[in-house]
Amino acid sequence: MARTHEKVRHAPQGKPSAYTRESAAEGVAAALAFLEGRWKLDILFCLFGGRILRFSELERAIPSVSQKMLIQQLRQLERDGLVRRIVHPEAPPRVEYGLSEWGQALCPALDALLDWNAAQP
Repeated sequence: MARTHEKVRHAPQGKPSAYTRESAAEGVAAALAFLEGRWKLDILFCLFGGRILRFSELERAIPSVSQKMLIQQLRQLERDGLVRRIVHPEAPPRVEYGLSEWGQALCPALDALLDWNAAQP
């Protein structure tokens, strides 16, 4: 599959003209696979709204996560194209994290899930 956008690791395949039951289930499962991980949603919600945070700020925002797990989850989110890592060439190096455009586009979908969950009987 060729990339259509350099900032996104996994290129979007484009919207099929009509989903079948199977293709819709596969598509949703593939989308949810990006969010698998105990701390990924916490990280994403910390970064929504264009916020740029240093590693230590993320650690303070999510106090129950270990450094090791936070590093692993950030690396996975970066590899998947949802989070961008910004390294400033300073001494000592300053590293910040923010959402990519593709990661920020996830916000309305998560808002819709929140609304759906709030409406449960």
